[in-house]
Amino acid sequence: MEIERKFIPASIPEEFLQDQCYLLEQAYVQTSPVIRVRQKATITDGQAIDPQYILTVKSSGMMARQEFELPLTAKEYNELLAKADGNIITKRRYVHPITESLILELDIFEGIFEGLIIAEIEFPDEESAKKYTPPAFLGEEVTFDSRFHNSNLSKMPPEAIKELLHSIKLFNC
Repeated sequence: MEIERKFIPASIPEEFLQDQCYLLEQAYVQTSPVIRVRQKATITDGQAIDPQYILTVKSSGMMARQEFELPLTAKEYNELLAKADGNIITKRRYVHPITESLILELDIFEGIFEGLIIAEIEFPDEESAKKYTPPAFLGEEVTFDSRFHNSNLSKMPPEAIKELLHSIKLFNC
């Protein structure tokens, strides 16, 4: 199970940008159920190295969903990427421990989604997710706003992307 809450940060603590960083490229072969392909490379000294390729299948849901991941070869990834519909999403993900058991993933989107930043916290169970009080810098919670699911971002036309990015600026005025 993937159990996570999502936020549009009001600010980003500077130390978060010093954490482990990955470059992600992902696309959706299908969005219902979600079938996603992703390339994940570690950023070291400004270079993307050691790419991993992953096929992910997710059930429907907002905060809690079943998730299955399988490794792919670069060839398999590229073949599936060619079959994907919609927008290819690229982002840098910074991984920051916030407690011993909770990790915050800060996604800073690039390309057509530049300006979008989403923070996600994964939880071990729904009860702890519901009880968690986020720090103020995490800003507006968007866990239950389907516009912020990457699978929906992949289907957004340019005008809807522009509206979404404008609405985020309104969140953070």
